[in-house]
Amino acid sequence: MKDFTATDPDFAERVRKSFDAQGIMDHIGATLTLIEPGVCEIELPYSDAVSQQHGFFHGGVIGTIADSAGGYAAFGLMDAEDGILTVEYKLNLMALADGDLLVARGQVVRAGRTLTVARAEVGVVKNGVEVACAAMQQTLMRIVGRAEVGG
Repeated sequence: MKDFTATDPDFAERVRKSFDAQGIMDHIGATLTLIEPGVCEIELPYSDAVSQQHGFFHGGVIGTIADSAGGYAAFGLMDAEDGILTVEYKLNLMALADGDLLVARGQVVRAGRTLTVARAEVGVVKNGVEVACAAMQQTLMRIVGRAEVGG
C-alpha cells in the first residue's frame, strides 16, 4: 500500500463530520473506526435490520459500507474546500456474510487531481474469526469548491 499525505491537517475531523452527517450510516448502525491519509475502516455489527432473508448480512449493506470506506479513504486526501462523489464501483461478493460483525477497510490506490481510485475489502467476523466476504474497486470524483458535497 502506498503512503499518502493529507493536504488538510484537519482531514480526520472533516471525515468524521461528513460520516456523522450520513443518515444511512446512522440508520444501519455503522461506525467509523479508523481514518488515516488514504485509509478508512468502518464496522457494522449484525442486526436483523441489516440482514437478508437467510439471516446473513445483506449484499446492499456490504456495498454501502465498502463504498463509504473507500470514499472516505479518498476524501481524507482532498483539500478542505473539496467535496467528493462516487462515480462507479464494482463489488464482488466472495463468501456468505454470516457473522457478528462486518469490517470494511478502504484504501486509495491512486489519488488523481479529479478522479481517485480506491479499493475496499470487507471481512465478516464470526466467533472471533474474520473471513473475506467482499472486494470492491471504485472511482471517485473530486468536486472542487463545493465542500457541502463532502458533508
